[in-house]
Amino acid sequence: MKQIIGMIVTALIFLSSCSSVPITGRKQILLVSDQDVLSSSLTEYSNYMKSAKPSSNTKGKAMVVRVGKKIAAATEQYLKNNGLSNEVSNFAWEFNLVNSSEVNAFCMPGGKIVVYDGLLKLVSSDDDLAVVLGHEVAHAVAKHSNERMSQQLMAQYGGAILGGVLGGQSSAIQQLGSTVYGLGAQYGVMLPFSRKHESEADYMGMILMTMAGYNPNNAVTFWQKMSANGQNTTPEFMSSHPSDATRIAAIKKNLPDVIQKFGTKK
Repeated sequence: MKQIIGMIVTALIFLSSCSSVPITGRKQILLVSDQDVLSSSLTEYSNYMKSAKPSSNTKGKAMVVRVGKKIAAATEQYLKNNGLSNEVSNFAWEFNLVNSSEVNAFCMPGGKIVVYDGLLKLVSSDDDLAVVLGHEVAHAVAKHSNERMSQQLMAQYGGAILGGVLGGQSSAIQQLGSTVYGLGAQYGVMLPFSRKHESEADYMGMILMTMAGYNPNNAVTFWQKMSANGQNTTPEFMSSHPSDATRIAAIKKNLPDVIQKFGTKK
C-alpha cells in the first residue's frame, strides 16, 4: 500500500512540475522550487566569492558589466513581453571579473555571473563577450540547474520516496546543491551540463545577444577561436558538449533563423 501511495504522490509531483523552457518551448520536469534553487545556489556563490580574487583589469571589468547589463535587460524585456513577468523576480544580476588564468565563465541561478581573466584573451569586442554571457544567461533562464538537480533527485532517491524527500526538502536540496554547483570543490565551477543543455544554451544565447543588439555572427568566429585555443581542460560552458566542429555547425545552421526572427544591429 505504501508503495502504491508513493507512486501516486510521485505521479502527481511530475504532473504538477511540468514546465516549458522560454524561447525553445522544450518540456522539462522541475521538482525543486525556484526559492530552494536560488537559496542553494546563493550559498555556494557566496562561498566562492569570499575566496575569489577580484581582477585588477579595470577595462575588462567595465566590459563585463556593460555587456552583462545589456543582455540582462534584453532578457527581462523578452520575459515581460511573453507573459513571463513573474520570472523576472528570480534574477538579481551581478557581474564579476575574477583574477584567474582559466578560460572560463559561469552564471549561477539568479543571474550571478563570473568571468575569468583568462577568457578575455580570446575576446576582441563586446560582441565576442556577448556570445559567452548570452550562453551563460541562457542556462539561468532555461533553469538548467533546476532540471539537473531534479534529475539527480530522481536518480538518488527513486520515485517511491521522492515525495517524502520533497516534502521536507530544505536540507536535502541544500546538500544536493553543494554537489551540483561544486564551487570551491575539485571542479572549481559547476558540474558539467548535459549536451542537450549546452546545445540549448548555444541557441538561446545567440537569440539573447541578438535581442541585446550584439552581432550573432560572432558566435561562429568566437567558438572557432575557442577551438583553436586548444585548452588542456574543457571550460564549464563547453563541457559535455559535442565536438567543436559539431557545435559550430549547429550554430551556423541556426544563425540565419536567429537573424531573420530577432534581427541584428550590426
